[in-house]
Amino acid sequence: MKIAVIGTGNIGGNLARRFRALGHDVSIANSRGPETLGDLAHETGAKPVTVSEAARAGDVVIVTIPLKNVPALPSDLFAAVPASVVVVDTGNYYPQQRDGKIAEIEAGMTESRWTATQLKRPVIKAFNNIYAQHLLEKGKPTGSPGRIALPIAGDDEAAKSVVMKLIDELGFDPVDAGSIDNSWKQQPGTPVYGSDGDVAGVRTALAAAHKERTPEWRA
Repeated sequence: MKIAVIGTGNIGGNLARRFRALGHDVSIANSRGPETLGDLAHETGAKPVTVSEAARAGDVVIVTIPLKNVPALPSDLFAAVPASVVVVDTGNYYPQQRDGKIAEIEAGMTESRWTATQLKRPVIKAFNNIYAQHLLEKGKPTGSPGRIALPIAGDDEAAKSVVMKLIDELGFDPVDAGSIDNSWKQQPGTPVYGSDGDVAGVRTALAAAHKERTPEWRA
C-alpha cells in the first residue's frame, strides 16, 4: 500500500519505520522540506517529498503534526485528492503544554473534527493514545496474549476498515470507538489515553470516559 506521513516527529517517524519494515511504499514530509529528511529516508527507505506531494502520494495519508500547526498547512492540500484516499489524524490538543488556546476545541469540538474542518476533508482518528516508543516496539502477532488495542474513530466505515487493517498489521488490535464526534473518548485525560490496554480494557476505558476536559487539558 502507498502510505504518506505528513510530520516526522516521534509518532510520524515511528509509523514510517514500522510501515517500511512491513513492506509498504512510504513517503514522508515535514514543514522544513524534503532536504531535511535525509537521515530518516536513509534509515527506512521512505521517500522524502513536500507536504503537497505527500497529500497526493498515498492511498492513506497520515497527518501527525502539532494541532497549532494544522492551520499553516496549504488550504487546498486535499482539494485534488480522490475521495478514496483515507486521511488519518493522530493529533492531540495540548493547550498548556504546546498548542495554546484553540477556541473551537475549548467550546467542545473534538480535536479531530476541528482538524477535519481545517483540512476540508473527513479524517479517521487513530494512533493518538499510544506512546511513540510503544508503537515502535510493542506490536505482537494477531491473537497474542496481552496484545495492546488501539481505539479508532471516524464516520466512513470503509476508511475506518482500511485503518483497522493497518493497525492489525502493526501488531495491535483495533477497537471501533464510534464516529469522529465520539473521538473525545480517546483524547488526553481520558482513561484510554496512554493505557496500553487490551481489547476488553480499551472498551472499558472508552465507556468510562467523561467528555468534560480536566483542568490540565484546558487552556
